Amino acid sequence: MTLVRYEPWSVVARLQQHFDQAFGDQAGISANGANQVSWSPSVDIHQEADKFVVRADLPGVDPKDIEVTAENGVLTVSGERKFERNEEHKGSARYERVEGRFERRFTLPENVQTDNIRARHSNGVLELSIPKAAAPTPKRVTVETH
Repeated sequence: MTLVRYEPWSVVARLQQHFDQAFGDQAGISANGANQVSWSPSVDIHQEADKFVVRADLPGVDPKDIEVTAENGVLTVSGERKFERNEEHKGSARYERVEGRFERRFTLPENVQTDNIRARHSNGVLELSIPKAAAPTPKRVTVETH
């Protein structure tokens, strides 16, 4: 079974984000008080014989600012990237790198061990190793006679 991206309202959220940016709402808080997502990291997913591997590009993100959860069959990778800006620059400045909150969600297959997920951060790449659960073996039931 493959991992499926789980973002049911992503189109609406992106539209809301564009409206907020266009009309100057830079607070990062939505109308219901929740933190908004500022950017979405690129993710590669592949399956091996005994595990699923998820790799997310998170350059500039401190590992302490990354949160990984697996709950109710959904894997969530979220956090925040922060940049230090020097306000003493004279003249103009151009900033293209995105900062702020990020979040990605994926539906997990039933055959994974969520208690044994391992996360490793190296050179700006977060790697999650999600072990597969052993496939249940069929049990033969003996039919008794009376």
